[in-house]
Amino acid sequence: MLQIQPLPRPPITLFREFPVQATRLTLLCHARTAAQKRACFPLDEPLELDWQALAGSRAGQFKRPPRLLSAPELRARQSAVLYGVEPQIVSALRDCDMGDWQGVALDHLQQQQPQALQAWLADPQAAPHGGESVAQLCERVAAWLDSVSQTPGHVLAVTHPMLIRAALLQVMQGPLSSFNHIDVEPLSMLELRFNGRWRLRLDARS
Repeated sequence: MLQIQPLPRPPITLFREFPVQATRLTLLCHARTAAQKRACFPLDEPLELDWQALAGSRAGQFKRPPRLLSAPELRARQSAVLYGVEPQIVSALRDCDMGDWQGVALDHLQQQQPQALQAWLADPQAAPHGGESVAQLCERVAAWLDSVSQTPGHVLAVTHPMLIRAALLQVMQGPLSSFNHIDVEPLSMLELRFNGRWRLRLDARS
């Protein structure tokens, strides 16, 4: 007599598996300051524009409001006000510590300390100003990116040109010698995505 074997039952799934949400990181460079116009290494100076009159002017730029972070410096915090909400201050987003060169113009360094300036430009490990080297900055930014990658959703971080350079090199795995070949304009944005690894994303719009 032919016996029909019952088909095996599919395993019972108690919890439905959902895809892990990716991390979107938008790095925003702060607005222009007077020191930038004079080609000086920055101090903790205010913005050149009337940031109070422009408060909230960029609040509708994204479909959903991102989590807003800001570097602790005044120029970054004032730039964050353009998005209309109080930012979370993150120390890891602080500008590179330029030591004795803070507030000093590049022209002055070229005349008074040309060898020290050339050493800083040529060697990412050099810190003739007594502050933070480019290599140390990049290590700090790499550690912060690693922590952000653990938090899904959209993060908007208001920071500084040197921080954005470091983040771009980390994501693209570029050599530190390329650091000074990157220009970051005031209020420009860098869009990154993390879904297992960081990727650079070029968008026509945010």
